[in-house]
Amino acid sequence: MAQWDGKSRGAVLGYKIFIFFIHNLGIRSAYLILYFVAFYFLLFSFKGTKANFYYFHKRLGYSKFKSIFKVYRSYCIFGQTIIDKVAISSGLRDKFTYEFDGVDILKRLLKNKKGGILISAHVGNFEIAEFFFSEIDDLSQINLVTTDNEHQAIKEYVESISLKSKLKIILVKEDLSHIFEINNALSNNELICFTGDRYFEGNKVLSEELLGKEAKFPAGTFLLGSRLRVPVVFVYVMKESAKHYHLYTREAKFKARNAQDLLKRYTESIAWILKKYPYQWFNYFDFWAEQK
Repeated sequence: MAQWDGKSRGAVLGYKIFIFFIHNLGIRSAYLILYFVAFYFLLFSFKGTKANFYYFHKRLGYSKFKSIFKVYRSYCIFGQTIIDKVAISSGLRDKFTYEFDGVDILKRLLKNKKGGILISAHVGNFEIAEFFFSEIDDLSQINLVTTDNEHQAIKEYVESISLKSKLKIILVKEDLSHIFEINNALSNNELICFTGDRYFEGNKVLSEELLGKEAKFPAGTFLLGSRLRVPVVFVYVMKESAKHYHLYTREAKFKARNAQDLLKRYTESIAWILKKYPYQWFNYFDFWAEQK
């Protein structure tokens, strides 16, 4: 199945070990552990390794030999983004530097107070987007729509050491009550931020080409974005070096009330960002529904 199953991996002990290294020996010391952790996942996370190998080999065109090493490096960078998230959220934000590219677009939306749709993807370190948004959103006008799929024990532990964010969180729920929260935020002319690259079984989907191969995407995000008379913006938070992040903001230009055209602009945008950061594609599942 191509859709994401909604599950994340990890254990509280692993998080505690990384946090110990972060706060006592520095962030780079925590990175060193990743060389071993990434090798473990390369060998034993069969589905994730197979999916990422397909991405590098079939979609980006690298040789089989090079693709294996690129999968390993991708795991290392993914691990670094998790460490960075924990470090930044636990009060070490000043250990990193940040670059805002197109932030004037977000500031304009916030100033106009007419609402807007932000669409991102599971590339880079979108999970720290809230700390970028909090810096420019003094009135808490940005709502992040997300699933609550972190293991409960991990979630409780991370929350216990994290700083409270001003960003509003809307959790996707099975009873669809989140739809009312989204509508309420939009009626208050606030901004709604989604990721548009994962769907669950049973959801309505749209298909579009990404990196030369058709894939499926959640229809709701693009139907909503295309039908509301508010700006739609693509946002990505990319890891540029060990301690430097780059926030990209690009306003979408698409045919009004045309969800398919908005999706096409979105996939073009993802292809553009992956050309710059090929290792930061973090959809470790059968995204293109090609694997048997």
